[in-house]
Amino acid sequence: MRTYIGQAPSLARYRNAALFVSVAILFGCSFVAIETGLRELPPLLFASLRFDVAAVVLVSYVVAARSRSAWLPRTRGDLLGIGVAGVFLIALNNALLFVGQGSTTAAMASMMYGLNPVLAPVFAWWLLGDRLSGVGALGIGVALAGVVVILRPSPATLTSAGTVGQGLILGAAAAVAIGSVLLKRVQPRMGSLPLTAWATAVGAVALHGASALAGESPTAVVGVSLPTLASLLVVGVPSTAVAYAIRFELIERIGPVRTNLVSYAVPVVAAVLGWMLLGAGVSAVTAAGFAVVFVGFALVERDAIRREVCRLRQSGRRRRGTDPAGPAESPFPCDD
Repeated sequence: MRTYIGQAPSLARYRNAALFVSVAILFGCSFVAIETGLRELPPLLFASLRFDVAAVVLVSYVVAARSRSAWLPRTRGDLLGIGVAGVFLIALNNALLFVGQGSTTAAMASMMYGLNPVLAPVFAWWLLGDRLSGVGALGIGVALAGVVVILRPSPATLTSAGTVGQGLILGAAAAVAIGSVLLKRVQPRMGSLPLTAWATAVGAVALHGASALAGESPTAVVGVSLPTLASLLVVGVPSTAVAYAIRFELIERIGPVRTNLVSYAVPVVAAVLGWMLLGAGVSAVTAAGFAVVFVGFALVERDAIRREVCRLRQSGRRRRGTDPAGPAESPFPCDD
């Protein structure tokens, strides 16, 4: 397909990028909030409460804003999509993540969780027949190297008692990768927002069941401190209700492999937020890691970047009056 670039810019052109940045910021906030809440709450109970909050918010909004036919599942693909999202992306993902983070640091958790973009292309090739180009695979590897540079895990942290926790978080990353690919395969027809609402409800029920089977007491929530309640609200509303709705929409719009690249942006966001809100310094090594992550993204998204550069160059020619086509359609197309 050939895309002509002499057209007026549109906000829709940047919608995917805006959604990607938004979900990276929202997920970047969640790791610190999770670590705060785990000081008082059992992990599976905390995870289930997270989705209780999110389900109430999302289901209430969807029911109030949409007609009955718009928010109810209507097809087999809708039901399968709700099941896949609820089991893999919510229940398994969060059960393993919350239990695993209880025995490791937020930094190590974000790094292990960041491996899901490496796993997603494998599952996409297996289940969807999608093949990643050599340059795309190189970009994923470069971005992963940038995450390692930012977090700088030491041999001591990798071989400490937190190894089991890190393994559980790796399992969470695998659940996200395969769940994202399966969600694309079953092709639900309902909108991403009602799908998210139903999936959070399914995930919450599954997580409560896992909490009960693990012997966690539901009364542990009684008398918790304000910081724990605040962390639950932060994780439950912006970092779950909003973030998961955006994530499911991105899977539909740009596919599971590119959507899961958000895991590489999360450590960058966490470091920047720490600098802005807590005054934590950003070292030269961390800044170099940011640059490496950016190079990896640029390799994966090289076609989109090339088209945008081409569009901006042509727009500049038109403003300077040097475009021989004048105000008409540009003779300088960019190949998609």
